[in-house]
Amino acid sequence: MEHGAPAAGLRERKKERTREALIDAALDLFWRNGYDATTIDEIAAAVDVSRRTFFRYFAGKEDVALARASEVERAFVDAVAERPAGEPPVVAMRTATFTVMAALADDPKRGSSEAFVRTRRLIEENPHLMAASLRHAMETERLMTAVIARRQGVDLHADLRAALTVACFNAVSRVAMDEWNERGALGTPELAAVLQDAWGAMGDLVDSGWLDTGWKSE
Repeated sequence: MEHGAPAAGLRERKKERTREALIDAALDLFWRNGYDATTIDEIAAAVDVSRRTFFRYFAGKEDVALARASEVERAFVDAVAERPAGEPPVVAMRTATFTVMAALADDPKRGSSEAFVRTRRLIEENPHLMAASLRHAMETERLMTAVIARRQGVDLHADLRAALTVACFNAVSRVAMDEWNERGALGTPELAAVLQDAWGAMGDLVDSGWLDTGWKSE
């Protein structure tokens, strides 16, 4: 057993390197040649693996194109779940966001603002990828709602606060991301600053009365 453990670890590292190489090659080809014009055979050839090997890692082009975003979404959900139980939901999500951002910043390729902007543009310019990205986002929102409901000890089906909190958080984050992108997406520290500004503006919005719907809880 002792002799098998290092070999198993080596195989896992090799598999992870192959997976990362396929993602890198696919994104590079998508950026240069376009998503629709790029074939799975071309992606596999760029990494010197077979088409069969590609399908061991990814279900298709959509899967590999959204792989980075999916990784970040999963990391975010996990990071929130690991926050101290007594933290308010928004504080937990906000802190988890910065935790994930810091981890990305340590990886020059995955955490680069250029890669983020190019991938976002790729998704926005392709209706198929945009639809898939929205489906992924909706699933992540459902997972996060379940995490927040569990942390707060409420029934997510009977108590709408968990879902509303997550939806509100995502809305603020999306506005901040758009603003960061408009400013030129300079880097992770700049994104953190924009996120802080956005949450400050959200606090002002709540205090301003703009969100007063006229509805009262019974």
